Amino acid sequence: MYSITVLSGKGGTGKTLFSTNLAWLFHQKGTTAQLLDVDAEEPNASLFVKFIPIHAQNVEKWIPHIDENLCDRCGLCMKECQFSAITIAPKKTAVLAALCHGCGLCAKICPQKAITEVPKTIGNIRLGKTEEGFSFGEGILNIGEPSAVPVIRQLKKTASKDSEIRILDAPPGASCAVVESLAGSDFALLVTEPTPFGMHDLRAAIAVVSEMKIPFGVVLNRFDAGSTAYVEEIRHLDAEVIATLPFDRKIASAYAEGKLILKELPKYRPVFEQIIEAIGRGSA
Repeated sequence: MYSITVLSGKGGTGKTLFSTNLAWLFHQKGTTAQLLDVDAEEPNASLFVKFIPIHAQNVEKWIPHIDENLCDRCGLCMKECQFSAITIAPKKTAVLAALCHGCGLCAKICPQKAITEVPKTIGNIRLGKTEEGFSFGEGILNIGEPSAVPVIRQLKKTASKDSEIRILDAPPGASCAVVESLAGSDFALLVTEPTPFGMHDLRAAIAVVSEMKIPFGVVLNRFDAGSTAYVEEIRHLDAEVIATLPFDRKIASAYAEGKLILKELPKYRPVFEQIIEAIGRGSA
């Protein structure tokens, strides 16, 4: 299975537009495709692909529970926790669940065996098919939870590996959730826009994929006559612009109505064919 992660430095550049339409186009071309919406804080790909859920499950992380009758306040757990999730007061050892990453180290090293781990539900995943015919899955982080990483990890692990192509619609930015989304990817598609903010955040995205040694290509969305300078700027970042999608009110209108661009405006199919060709080359 070939894995493609669609990401960007900032939100609103068009990640979901490209990931949904690419999944549809791969399917139309006879390639078995799977689309995973791993933007678990705000998943929205299902608005465009008519998702039919077949399987759902909760995602849990393990949180330490401290038996105050056994704890002697030695401080080892607080000292060794990388995430400062445990603090020791004179009469109580407190666990800061929002900071805990569920690694289990504290329970393993406690000399008094005062720490056990209890599950906490932090979100859920849903898997199924789309009416268009390809596989789909999404992760949903519970409101108030600080990290989507366990949800993304569980979704990638649980989703079927039978498809020829897996497309991941990643979170914006360059956070831990983005790194988890990229883990194991064969290619990264970086979507940006011809604005100073778009270029600034594209640099962060390029830094992440370069550090992870993942081949990548850049797509410039909302391209117009004044965008040529941004193509040159991207080239100076040692990146290749593999396709551009024009600034078109009809695209915005179709997208706002939850419609796939390639079904509504088939004249843009060559843009997405160009992206698929570049992915096949492993552009970097």
